[in-house]
Amino acid sequence: MAGRFVRASKYRHVFGKGSKKEQCYDNLRISKNAWDTNLIKANPEYVSVNWEASGGGAFAVIPINERGRAPDQLPLFRGHTAAVLDTDWSPFNDSLISSASDDGKVFIWKVPENFTLHTDAEEPADVAPVAKLSGHMRKVGHVLFNTAAENVLASSSGDYTVKLWDVEAGTPQLTLKHNDIVQSMSWSPDGSLLVTTSRDKKLRVWDVRQEKPAQEVPGHPGAKNSRAVWMGETDRIATTGFSRMSDRQLGLWDPRNPKEPMGGFQILDSISGVCMPFWDDGTQCLYLAGKGDGNIRYYEYENDKFEYLSEYKSGDPQRGIAFLPKRGINLHENEVLRCFKTVNDSYVEPVSFIVPRRAEMFQSDIYPPTNGLKAGTSAAEWFGGKTALPPKISLESVYDGDAPMEVPSDYKPQQSAPAPSSPVKAQPPRAAQEPTPAPVASRGPPPSMKDNKDSMASAASKFVDKDDVSDNESASSFEEVSKPFERRTFTAARQEEKTKGPAISKEPEPETAKPSPATTFASSQAKSTPAPAEPTPAPAAASAPASTPSSGGPASALRDALGDIKSQLELQNRVMSDQSDQIALLVREMTQLKTKVASSEPSDREKDERIRQLELELEEARS
Repeated sequence: MAGRFVRASKYRHVFGKGSKKEQCYDNLRISKNAWDTNLIKANPEYVSVNWEASGGGAFAVIPINERGRAPDQLPLFRGHTAAVLDTDWSPFNDSLISSASDDGKVFIWKVPENFTLHTDAEEPADVAPVAKLSGHMRKVGHVLFNTAAENVLASSSGDYTVKLWDVEAGTPQLTLKHNDIVQSMSWSPDGSLLVTTSRDKKLRVWDVRQEKPAQEVPGHPGAKNSRAVWMGETDRIATTGFSRMSDRQLGLWDPRNPKEPMGGFQILDSISGVCMPFWDDGTQCLYLAGKGDGNIRYYEYENDKFEYLSEYKSGDPQRGIAFLPKRGINLHENEVLRCFKTVNDSYVEPVSFIVPRRAEMFQSDIYPPTNGLKAGTSAAEWFGGKTALPPKISLESVYDGDAPMEVPSDYKPQQSAPAPSSPVKAQPPRAAQEPTPAPVASRGPPPSMKDNKDSMASAASKFVDKDDVSDNESASSFEEVSKPFERRTFTAARQEEKTKGPAISKEPEPETAKPSPATTFASSQAKSTPAPAEPTPAPAAASAPASTPSSGGPASALRDALGDIKSQLELQNRVMSDQSDQIALLVREMTQLKTKVASSEPSDREKDERIRQLELELEEARS
């Protein structure tokens, strides 16, 4: 029965839609560097791509509206003396971008106004950085802007440190020391905590301004790279990694008590590529893109677990992928998310994830308020200890073509919505955990397995409890079942009279009949369903099949009928064994006579008649 119930979700039919070649960003030379990074980053105005450049490192910035084939010569962002490993856009300034390089430097760049790839010059002018941040001793592998504070940048390096930069001042303010190379990092929504994964297989949650980890626990046990992403305002962390047997895993963590993943690690598959996680706070969905394959899975987070939704499959594998912020999607086509994936290191393909709906109006249930271009705090205030969420904007104003309207942030980390009152049967300990925040105000929890079981049990109690409480009712389902059994015993007795075997005078030994499946079902339902209006006879009816086999009622009549059937079956088995012995004797005698007839004269009629008689008896016995 459980397979008939489908979990209710407005994102159950979300599908991925790729783009045609003419709608892609073609004729690119994407970097072939083996460093584990996403290669591209995107915002509503531009897409940055790590470039395969000779004579130093560079990356390209492509205006998001200039699709199609790029010119052979295009303006690059040059300045690094080694390959560019990672880039990141500022969440509060669409023209400000940072870059990390193999030369150990972090550069800050400003995209010129009216920037375009198509120019009339024979050799387009390259763009120079506006700030150079020096402080790391080895290559810088990742850069990440703070999600709440403006101009606060985190960078991880091969010197096993993560530095926090004040971009306006150009100096490192804080240093987080690790024991090995940092593989990924992600900010909390208010920008006060930072989660990192490292090559030493540890998951760390840093209280950044204290420069020490608030939590440090073992992460994925595999030797390959693992990644972590902060799941927005749900106060949870999702990680991807590998097991000791190189199976890809998915983990869900509580940052306040991350001793072990909630519900254990979930095995995804056995593909060898790193799984890149991305969280969409508006739809409460987690997207997993495999590096080296063309699949993008997406899960919905609900009741502290990931519910699998669907998968976008493509024959073109991706090495890098970037997801667009919510304020850049197409609201008129019910697009909930858009990503950009690299294909064959030569072009970038946009992929849209769409909720199929026919309504031609703003869908408020799938477009909650999202972060805008205004920061919660400045860099000086954040380093001074202030923590604040950035204000949100209403997407409905963007849908109507107006300026983004600011709405107050309703995120309360300590006041979360309680979990459903009826916990899932397979996970009883989670009902005692701390309540988790409701992902979206309009989303209600689906009916649990216990609710379905209670409804089925109440329906079955209409037939079970009435028979248990009152034995005087004549319309009992057990009495109707016992009639055909009596008819079968009468038929068996007639068959016994027809048999030619010897009479058996020994009576079968009486033995206590085992409870039938129907009796077991009745007893289990009587124990699991609520007590009827008369509470006194209910426990006796529930324990009657197990304690007093001779008690009256339909159950005892059914047991008596089953006992008669069992004795008749034993009697028939014995009769059949005697008949088989008799048949064997007749066959042996006939074969002997056949051998004698073969050696005697053909005029011996008595023996022929005897043989025919034996054959007739043998056929009758077999029938």
